[in-house]
Amino acid sequence: MRAMVISGGGSKGAFAGGVAHFLIEEAKKEYDIFVGTSTGSLLISHLALKKIDKIKEIYSSVNQESIFNSCPFVIKHKHGSDFIAINHWNIIKNFIQGKKTFGESENLRELIRNSITHEEFAMLKNGPKDIVVTVSNLSLNQVEYKSINEFDYDEFCDWIWISSNYTPFMSLVRKNGCEYADGGLGTLVPIEEAIKRGATEVDVIVLRTEVSYYNRMPSRNPFELLTSMFSFVLDRIENQNIRIGKMVAGQHDAIINLYYTPAVLTTNSLIFNKEKMTLWWKKGYLYAKNKNIESMPIEPDLQE
Repeated sequence: MRAMVISGGGSKGAFAGGVAHFLIEEAKKEYDIFVGTSTGSLLISHLALKKIDKIKEIYSSVNQESIFNSCPFVIKHKHGSDFIAINHWNIIKNFIQGKKTFGESENLRELIRNSITHEEFAMLKNGPKDIVVTVSNLSLNQVEYKSINEFDYDEFCDWIWISSNYTPFMSLVRKNGCEYADGGLGTLVPIEEAIKRGATEVDVIVLRTEVSYYNRMPSRNPFELLTSMFSFVLDRIENQNIRIGKMVAGQHDAIINLYYTPAVLTTNSLIFNKEKMTLWWKKGYLYAKNKNIESMPIEPDLQE
């Protein structure tokens, strides 16, 4: 059985889409299992349906308004780079309304429902493929994996949304008596889960560079500090997930193919820039193409 695993990474999910685009449409790889975390969970339903153009259009047009109904920051441009500053009014308004997070992402919830139809959900649920999203149960202090086979349309759309909620900047969701948040807080690269579900070969798209190239500028405000701290913690989680995945693969004689980003795409994946994300999709496609060409065996010259 073959699985595709896509890590979390916010706006960098566009790069993962490009990699998956090549693997599915050009390399003609067939996958039995799709497991995603955060932005990965947003991609996998459409990839399983092979509706590449549809999800590409979504990732090429999404912006802050598509995600947030109450955005906790504003994006500023200085010296050719983007950085975030605090949106004091939205944060104060959220706290007055009794919200537990700086921002709210109800618009993303609506986007998910608008992009996955009931008919598409039925095709996936009645089909042979397993679609799994990762969520973090903060109340029980554990990671949970939600398969499309276990839920109806509304519930599964909610689990996709929950998997993508990067708290405390996005919504904290209370469901089944527990508080849930972004799956990446526990498992950013769910290789182990794919193998546990029977995968013998796993294509893993990791939305960071294989070697760290970061040299961050000093934080200019509390939000930049928070995002830097979260990035540091998530990088450590990601490294651990990959190490565990390799160990489990060795125990089960499974093959892992890792696709990293070849360069740093952004230092703040909460900034959704349509032009950049369109470019990242193209870069992901070309990167996967070059990687697969390099790994193909060279045919011997039989001509004398």
